[in-house]
Amino acid sequence: MDWKITGLLLWPFFMISLALDPLPPPCDSKVYCLSGENSLLHVVQMARLYKDSKTFVDKPIKTSEEEVLANFAELMQTTFNSPSKEQVAQFVQDNFDPEGSEFEEWTPSDWKQDIALFDHIQDEKYLDFAKDLHTRWQDLGRQIDPKVRENASKYSLHYIDKPFVVPGGRFREMYYWDSYWTIQGLIVSEMFDTVKGMLENFSQLIREVGHIPNGNRIYFYRRTQPPFYISMVDAYFEATDDEEFLQENIQYLDKEFQYWMENRTMDLEVNGKTHKLAGYNVQVDDPRPESYYEDFNEAQKLPSKEAQQEFYQNMKSGAESGWDYSTRWFFKANGSPSEDLLDIQTRHIIPVDLNSYLCKNAKLLSKFYTILGQDEQAQKYQQVFDTFVTSMDEVLWNSDHGAWFDFHTKTMQQNPQFYPSNLAPLWADCYSQTKLKEKIRPVLAYIEDQAAFDYIGGIPTSMVRSGQQWDFSNAWAPLQEIIVTGLENTGDAKALEVAKDLVSKWVQNVYVSYEQSGQKMFEKYDVEQVGLAGGGGEYDVQEGFGWSNGVIMHFLSKHGHSLVSKGCSNAKSSGSLVISLLIMKVVFY
Repeated sequence: MDWKITGLLLWPFFMISLALDPLPPPCDSKVYCLSGENSLLHVVQMARLYKDSKTFVDKPIKTSEEEVLANFAELMQTTFNSPSKEQVAQFVQDNFDPEGSEFEEWTPSDWKQDIALFDHIQDEKYLDFAKDLHTRWQDLGRQIDPKVRENASKYSLHYIDKPFVVPGGRFREMYYWDSYWTIQGLIVSEMFDTVKGMLENFSQLIREVGHIPNGNRIYFYRRTQPPFYISMVDAYFEATDDEEFLQENIQYLDKEFQYWMENRTMDLEVNGKTHKLAGYNVQVDDPRPESYYEDFNEAQKLPSKEAQQEFYQNMKSGAESGWDYSTRWFFKANGSPSEDLLDIQTRHIIPVDLNSYLCKNAKLLSKFYTILGQDEQAQKYQQVFDTFVTSMDEVLWNSDHGAWFDFHTKTMQQNPQFYPSNLAPLWADCYSQTKLKEKIRPVLAYIEDQAAFDYIGGIPTSMVRSGQQWDFSNAWAPLQEIIVTGLENTGDAKALEVAKDLVSKWVQNVYVSYEQSGQKMFEKYDVEQVGLAGGGGEYDVQEGFGWSNGVIMHFLSKHGHSLVSKGCSNAKSSGSLVISLLIMKVVFY
């Protein structure tokens, strides 16, 4: 395929279309979102009062937005627009309440002591592990205080009606794609009312925002996250047969899918044929409010305002991808791989996994409309699914390597580097089922050829040791589930063996970490050292942790009858050394 020649012809027209399309504004809040040299957000965040920039934008206003802005104007006037760090700190203390004070106490009414899972697990240590994780849903549950609904301008939190489960740590809100794996765990815990409430919250966000944002914060309004809502509904429906819920919410599933198709797809000409494929593309050209200090300082290294604006858009697009951040998105101007954050080009990449998720969503919508007796809509979405299968096969599949690869729209070349996302079409069943053997044999050969599958602690997120958190040697629970489920979906005996081995490695790694860290659960883990939490990125490794808990519960529900713990005996270091390494491994920008 002569992708490069076609791409050079296509790319200028794509850039022209972006230039003519006005950038959508961020949220309307002059406290939490408005940037600019003398804005409240800029002055407070650049004073670096907190190690984590998210701390400030999660703080509620004590009085009113108008009074806070008046007090800020007075501060700037009396200090000649140059307040000291101490003066800024006093201003924040006087005008804002502590982060996390928007919630009220809530205990899930559908939580129960005993669940069927416990009869399924043979290993006593893993049984105790599962019982503890089952209990933790109560700790991660949140209910927003009605005062947020009544005084919305005082909060960055968007009010949603039903209680929900958060990831944990700095992540105090309901996140989009995190919730899929959290819901997997909640279903195993038989907490169907909690799951239904979370799904209703997502429908509420679609009604009120127009789509599901990254999380229910106003500063997330103009970006989203990987589109898992329809898959969440499918998991709930398969567990409950709740057709009434499906009937009441199908319009929101449809609207969410259309948001992605209308706002995150592009027409791509490859080998004389036009394909509609999706990419992450946030056209908001200022720093992320929750990472303002980091983004602004990094952007100052760039030579022009235009370059800075492009950087901000790519950073927000990287956040939208969920992989924030990874060398998967970093390329130099000539198209060669980079390890420099300034070379981020998320907006110009067609990701395998995003297109797999949308492909699966189309198939599920066809399934749901069939159940509801709406055959015309069912056929429409079956055709959308078929179109995705064809486009992914012709643009992203690489028969020489036996895998699907991201596609760069500037160079019109595939990226042959290893990422777990390369196998996402197996998870989504997004390939021609009549060609299963033609696909699975080269895929298994690809797996055998990848060093990524040889690590003791799971599958790394990439093979590049960059210091970014979505790179080597970190492993993330959702990516383990995607590969395992993808392999299981094939039904191939060899694929099932590989999947079972990966499950054993992952559960063991997380369990050893849990034991050696004083029963903590982390958002990410290391693959080189069993029992070690992950590191890197722009904030400390977080405890909690919704999707880590959910994936363990899910794996134990499917494999608990055969999994056997090895205690801490196969860890490569003592517990004290693991804790020391954990502290050393935390990396900041």
